Amino acid sequence: MTELSALARGLSAPRGFVNAGMAVPAPGAIHLVGGIPAPEALPVAAMASASAALWSDPVAATASLQYSPAPGSAVLRSWIAEREGVDPARIVITNGGMHGLMLAVLTVVDRDATVAVDDPVFPGFLWALEITTRRILPVPVDDEGLDVDHLAARLAAGERIAAAYTVPTFHNPAQATLSAQRRHALVALADRYGFHVILDDPYRELRFAGTDPGTAMLHASDRTIHVNSFTKTLGPGLRLGWLVLPDHLVDPVVRLRNRLDVHTGAVTQALVERLVTSGDGWYDRLIRDAVALYRERAAVLRDHLPDSLETRAPDGGLFLWARLTDDRLDPADVFRRAAAAGVVYQPGEFFAADPKQPGRSARYLRFAYGDRTPAELYEAARRLARAI
Repeated sequence: MTELSALARGLSAPRGFVNAGMAVPAPGAIHLVGGIPAPEALPVAAMASASAALWSDPVAATASLQYSPAPGSAVLRSWIAEREGVDPARIVITNGGMHGLMLAVLTVVDRDATVAVDDPVFPGFLWALEITTRRILPVPVDDEGLDVDHLAARLAAGERIAAAYTVPTFHNPAQATLSAQRRHALVALADRYGFHVILDDPYRELRFAGTDPGTAMLHASDRTIHVNSFTKTLGPGLRLGWLVLPDHLVDPVVRLRNRLDVHTGAVTQALVERLVTSGDGWYDRLIRDAVALYRERAAVLRDHLPDSLETRAPDGGLFLWARLTDDRLDPADVFRRAAAAGVVYQPGEFFAADPKQPGRSARYLRFAYGDRTPAELYEAARRLARAI
């Protein structure tokens, strides 16, 4: 038998996305588990029309079956660059958000370097990080996002990091949006201490309340890597995303992907390019309609949760981060009872940056509402109340 590489042997088993060992859901359980787009929000008909148009055009169809430039389609990059407010030369098309995170990690994080991460954290980033390092510096997330003052204090005390990772808009799982003040402060810290900032931003378009702090101050820095995708808007099945890179990282990222996947599929790029560059505002209408769905769903779930769960009204995104306020209630017991009552969610402990020290996360529950109907969300809240 061929031995596995040390890397393959060392990869951890994924935690979260419902550990089947924790509970057995009742038949017909309502799953509030993943950040999945609403089926009604996905552009099925538009995608079918774009596909038919592509394959009926012999020249375009033939071109889409050929190799793509490693940075991606020039037209699609230009469209993204206009929305991001940057030069198209700074855009690299990726195979979804996780691919973008992997490229970022492999480009700026040396083996066994330390990386500051959100706490609570999106577990997928920790999986990506294992390719180069397991050394992390957990940084608390509060209502204004990553606690930059905490990070600054650790750096002042002598801690050194290769990168800092955060979800700056509608944080997964904690809902928070990194404030404008903290965005400026984080970039200033990166400049001072010489690390890169990896910004994972797939929920940014899904705003239904509040004010957008903007990305201009982030894009202006030569220390930031912005990771985004069409996953939450056009659908995760496309595996299509992009990086906004500082000029000095574009060539290293392209050289790296030449040794990995070479380029993103030209057919997928061609289909999306036809949709978003139609010139009639199609993409913005798609987003507006999706946001209306998520606004309603978030409100239905939050308004009917039991009083023992404390939440903040989300400004956007796909998650509620609910705190179990009654100290007499054990979160693990609540999870088991909820599953038996027919509702499944993500326990907060799954999002602790250090699983051995879940801290505040242990008393939180993450509810994902994007792909559940208002009726299902109302019923889920009712079942939760009964379980608690």
